[in-house]
Amino acid sequence: MDHQVELYYSIDHEWIRVEGLDGTVGVTDFAQRELTDVVAVELPEEGTTVSQGEPFGAIEAIKAFSDLISPVSGTVTAVNTELLDHPEWVNEDPYGHGWMIEIRMSNLAEIDTLLSSQYEGEIGEA
Repeated sequence: MDHQVELYYSIDHEWIRVEGLDGTVGVTDFAQRELTDVVAVELPEEGTTVSQGEPFGAIEAIKAFSDLISPVSGTVTAVNTELLDHPEWVNEDPYGHGWMIEIRMSNLAEIDTLLSSQYEGEIGEA
């Protein structure tokens, strides 16, 4: 199954930008608005295996502490370590500088369990 570069969304409000076997993951604009001011992010190390629907890290905001849930299974190939010093990027640019990890996906079929543009309509991301 060939997937173009496109954003997919989990029901837990994480997004993944898929390019081939690789995906870049972050939290949605909706999630960062709900959390308000992000003050810290906990991320895994490169080489960590993640599973779809399971926590890969955590995000702490002034109002809340929340697990970050992996939208797909695979191996973490990159970590945005700059977020450790600049957690506010999650609020300022959740789809750009606020990305969290890159995953080499182990099961491309998992993408089909995620939401695409219907997420934007249902959650009001547009």
